[in-house]
Amino acid sequence: MAKIRIYELARNLNISSSRLLEVLKELGIDLKSHSSTIDEETARLVEDLLKEEEKKQATKGAMAAKETVTPLTVREFAQKYGIDPTKTIEFLFKKGELVTINQTLNEKQIKLLEEIKPSPDQPLETLRKSPQQEQADRELAGTEKLVPRAPVVTVLGHVDHGKTTLLDAIRKTSVAEKEKGGITQKIGASEVNFHGKKIIFIDTPGHEAFTAMRAHGAKVTDIAVLVVAADEGVMPQTVEALNHAKAAKVPIIVAVNKMDKEGANLDKVKQQLSDLGLIPEEWGGDTVFVPLSAKTGEGIDHLLEMILLLAEISELKANPDLPASGTVIEARLDKGLGPVADVIVQSGTLKLGDQVLLKSTWGKVRSMLDYCGTRLKEAGPSTPVEIIGLEDVPLPGETFQVVKELKVPKPAGEKKVLAQPTARASLEQLFKEKDTEDIFHLIIKADSQGTLDALNSVIKKVKFPDIKLEVLHSGVGAITESDVLLASVTKATIFGFNVRPDPIAKKAAEMENVDIHTYDLIYELISDLEKIVKGKLKPKWEEKILGKAIVRKVFRIPKVGVVAGSYVLEGKAERNVKARIIRDNLVILETKIASLRRFKEDVKEVAAGFECGIGLERAGDIKEGDLLEFVVMEQS
Repeated sequence: MAKIRIYELARNLNISSSRLLEVLKELGIDLKSHSSTIDEETARLVEDLLKEEEKKQATKGAMAAKETVTPLTVREFAQKYGIDPTKTIEFLFKKGELVTINQTLNEKQIKLLEEIKPSPDQPLETLRKSPQQEQADRELAGTEKLVPRAPVVTVLGHVDHGKTTLLDAIRKTSVAEKEKGGITQKIGASEVNFHGKKIIFIDTPGHEAFTAMRAHGAKVTDIAVLVVAADEGVMPQTVEALNHAKAAKVPIIVAVNKMDKEGANLDKVKQQLSDLGLIPEEWGGDTVFVPLSAKTGEGIDHLLEMILLLAEISELKANPDLPASGTVIEARLDKGLGPVADVIVQSGTLKLGDQVLLKSTWGKVRSMLDYCGTRLKEAGPSTPVEIIGLEDVPLPGETFQVVKELKVPKPAGEKKVLAQPTARASLEQLFKEKDTEDIFHLIIKADSQGTLDALNSVIKKVKFPDIKLEVLHSGVGAITESDVLLASVTKATIFGFNVRPDPIAKKAAEMENVDIHTYDLIYELISDLEKIVKGKLKPKWEEKILGKAIVRKVFRIPKVGVVAGSYVLEGKAERNVKARIIRDNLVILETKIASLRRFKEDVKEVAAGFECGIGLERAGDIKEGDLLEFVVMEQS
C-alpha cells in the first residue's frame, strides 16, 4: 500500500502539518515527525474527519449568525466605552466574573459593565486609560496585525563542502565562479521563491561571521542549514559550525551534499552527527537530514520544502504596519555613494525617506536596492536591502530602528565615535553577580585529539553541587578568533592545553573581555577550573611572558649541545628562565635557557632587536622558523 508523508498530506488538505499531527493523535496515531508517513487508508480517514468538522463549523456559524446579541470581547467593550481594559477585568473579577482580555462577554457581564456609575470611592476617571495604557494598547494592537513572514536561513559548514555551490543551485546564479578560489569572500543575502513562498538566504564566510553578528546582540537567523560533504563527513569546521548554531538556539537542517560523488556515505554522516547530538528523524530524533547534490540539483527541492515546513512549525510572524526595525548584515564605504549598509528588515516596513537610528550612526534612507539591484520604494519584513544615506559605516550586527525625529546631540567640532563592541564581564565579575546562572560554559582546545579526549573525559568527572559544567566546543589546534567570539556570546571561558591563541584571537579576547587560560599540565588545568567555578581563584603566582625570539639558524655543537641562533622579537631573553618552543601556534617542547651569548660574550640577557645564541637544556627537533617564548613566574 502506498505511503504519503505528513507534510505532503497537510499541503494537499490545505492545513498545517502541526494541525494534521493533532488530528492523527485524536485518532490514536501519535507521530512526532513531520516527515513520517501514513498509508492511504489512514489518509482518507483523516480527510473524512476534517470534512465532518467543516460541516459542524458551518452549522455552528449559521446558528451564531441568528443570535440577536452582538458578541463583544473585553477589549472591544473597553474601546467602545473608553475604559481601561485592565480596570474592566478587575471590576468583573470583584463581581465574581473571571474573564480575559480577548474573551467574549456574555449578556450578564455586559449588563454589569454598563451599570458602572461614578462614585466617591471609584470615580469614572479611574476607569479611563492612562497615556501608558494607551501606548501599551497600541503595541498590543500591533500584535493583532501579525502576518506570516519569510524565514531567514544561514548556510554553515566546513570549507569546500559546497555551501556557496548549493546556494548557486538554489538561486540559479554563478556566485561561486566569480569568487576567488570558490570560497565566499563576503556576506550576502538573497531571496528565493519556492511554491509561491519566499525564503531569505544569508551566505556567510564562515560561522565566525554568524557569531560575530550575535556578539553585537543581533538575532537574524531563523534556521541554520549545516552543509556536510557526503564523501568527507564531519570535519573540524563542521563541529565548530554546529556548536555555533547550537549556541544561537536555532533549528538545524543537515544538507548532506555531494551525494553524486564516489565514496558518498549518508549513514556515516548521520552516525557522526548523531554522536554530536543531531539525531535523524528516522532514528527517533528530531533533525531533518536531506541528501542532495548541488552539482546535479538532486534533492534541492526537498531541502526547500523542509525549510518551509520548519518555518511553518516555527510560526514566524511580523507586523508590516509598524516603523521598520532590523539588523545590519554587512556595511562598507563606497567612494561614490558614501556609507552603504546591507540590512534585513525584521519588523515593520522600511520606506524611502525614513530616518533610521543605529548605535554607532544615523541617517535618512535616500536609496534602497534589493539583492538584484532593483530600486525599491519600500521593503517589508524579512526583506534584505541595501540602503544608502547613513552618516557613517555601521558595524555588522547593529540593529536599526526607524524614528520620527532624529535627536543626535553632538557638540560642535566633536568627532563622532563609533560604537565599541559590547563590554562583557570577566569570569571573576560574573561569579560575583547574584544572578549568575548555574551553568559554567567551557571551550577546550588542545594540541592533539588524544589529549583532547583525555581532557574531556576528566572534565566530565568534575562535579559541583550547585554548578553544572557544559563544554560548548572542543577542538584540536590553536585558539582562534572563532573560539573567542563563541566565548564572548555565551560568556564562556577558554582553556588551552599546549596551544596558544593566535594574534587575531588574542586581540579579539582583549576587546571582548574573554578569559583565556593555557596549561601544560592537566592537573593544573583541572585544579584552576575547580577554583574558578567556585569563585575562589586567587593565584599566588602567575605566568608572565618575558619575551619572544625567532630561530634563524640551528647549530649542533659537540659536547655543548644545540644552540639556536635567534633574533629577539619583543621583550628580552634571559639566562636560566623557562623557554617554550612553539611551531604553528602549538607548543612543541618546554625547556630552559642554559646559556646566552652575544657574539663570543656570555651575557645575562639580550633585549629586543638584537641577535644572540641561545643554548637550550633540551632542544628536541627545534627548527629554523620556530618561535621561542620566554616565561617567568611572578607573584600576583
